[in-house]
Amino acid sequence: MVTMLKGKTALVTGSTSGIGKGIAEALAGEGANIVLNGFGDADEIEQHRADLAERTSVAVTYSGADLSQPKAVAAMVSEAEAQYGAVDILVNNAGIQHVSPIEDFDDERWDKVIEINLSSNFHAIKHALPAMRRKGWGRIINVASAHGLSASPFKSAYVAAKHGVIGLTKAVALETGGSGVTCNAICPGWVLTPLVEQQIRARAADSGQSYEEEKVALVAEKTPSKDFSTPEQIGGLAVFLCSPSADQITGAPLSIDGGWMAQ
Repeated sequence: MVTMLKGKTALVTGSTSGIGKGIAEALAGEGANIVLNGFGDADEIEQHRADLAERTSVAVTYSGADLSQPKAVAAMVSEAEAQYGAVDILVNNAGIQHVSPIEDFDDERWDKVIEINLSSNFHAIKHALPAMRRKGWGRIINVASAHGLSASPFKSAYVAAKHGVIGLTKAVALETGGSGVTCNAICPGWVLTPLVEQQIRARAADSGQSYEEEKVALVAEKTPSKDFSTPEQIGGLAVFLCSPSADQITGAPLSIDGGWMAQ
């Protein structure tokens, strides 16, 4: 079966779980070779890698690069290019969260959120872009957030980083205009990832409500649809951005948030 992305290679950061996993699976389903990246149990990651390769019949490799280290990001891209020839599709998805009033926000946690959620995007784009330019085709997809377009209290580092991701996306789009390379930002609202599940448990612990009660309350606060987006839906949007139909979409923050930004 001929698939749209056959012969192309996608590097997806933070793809061992959650949104990144959904995006990697969607791209693999369209024939792209995949470089996974993220933290977690080594045996579980290897099982996921092997299963994805078997189900989709594409090459799937794994990089354990620490995205807070610029040299590790550069090495990850270099290794992918050495194996596959180029990173045709770069998905910057990895992210961490810390919630705190700003006056109590730990300095080291601020730095770590900015390193992982914003700076790693810059370093990965910097090193992947030259090969995309040489080939005359590339797709850079930065997973931002509804918090890249709007703010919430107690998430200063995350909000600052995600606003920065959208600014970076626009700058890269301007620099790559006419090159065959596009750069866009996907802005999910609430997605029931492990990161969000941690927030729900923390809310439940503070409020004394059950996990299910806080789950419903959380999504209803911001989302008119009163429902979570799914990694599969976000993966579908990523696939669309890699299609010929999206050739003239670049520099765009694309919301997939159940109506959050419509308010």
